[in-house]
Amino acid sequence: MRDIPASAGLRIPPIRRGLLMLALALAILPVRESHALSALKDIPGANGEQQNTPSAPDANEGLPAPDPLINNGSDDSVVDDGSEETGPAPKPLNDGKPAPAIYDTSTLPAPVLKMRQALVEAAASGDIERLRPLLGSGKDATEISVGETAGDPVNTLKELAGDNDGIEILSSMLNIMATGFVHVSVGTPDEAYVWPYFAAKPLNALTPPEKVELMRIVTAGDYQDMVDFGSYNFYRIGISPDGKWKFFSAGE
Repeated sequence: MRDIPASAGLRIPPIRRGLLMLALALAILPVRESHALSALKDIPGANGEQQNTPSAPDANEGLPAPDPLINNGSDDSVVDDGSEETGPAPKPLNDGKPAPAIYDTSTLPAPVLKMRQALVEAAASGDIERLRPLLGSGKDATEISVGETAGDPVNTLKELAGDNDGIEILSSMLNIMATGFVHVSVGTPDEAYVWPYFAAKPLNALTPPEKVELMRIVTAGDYQDMVDFGSYNFYRIGISPDGKWKFFSAGE
């Protein structure tokens, strides 16, 4: 090969020079792409990633248990330190004395029988507003005693139900009126015919057929809670001898 003088410049034909530059560019390009992708991994939110994604709820937490249907007389969420009175306890039905169950509705006074029939028909209709004319007003207003009560008695009854239309409370009323009844506090201002008769009968003395009748109204668990509580404490309906709907209550 002939020696090239040091002072002589390196001459590359234009076409070869272009090919050489293209080859150098292609050789460098993958390296730049690699660095660009690695850098994206360090950018929050790149590649569709979400920041601060909330963790899924703990499956062990579960759903809160529903409130019991029957009040068993205990409430761990309320602490009574004796600094405030909660009001007098309700008066026991028939002064706590047992009363015999009666099933023959023909023995009822005519006004009581008429009111019972009106309550049954209203409850069976599925329209809770049909109870309104039966509730009375003023000193003859039906006593609604089921915890907190709203201003309107029909709305109070409706709020006791697990549905928006009060169907559940109507169903309970119909089942209660289908049981036997008791005649209590005879000859006193508290005299009334009361459904169901369990309201004036010791629950630990119920016969098997009577337990079947009770469990048409409440569950077996509710029944056991009542036994522990000491008495029937679900809904009861009272009608005065002159045919007024005297009370709809729950509790002792």
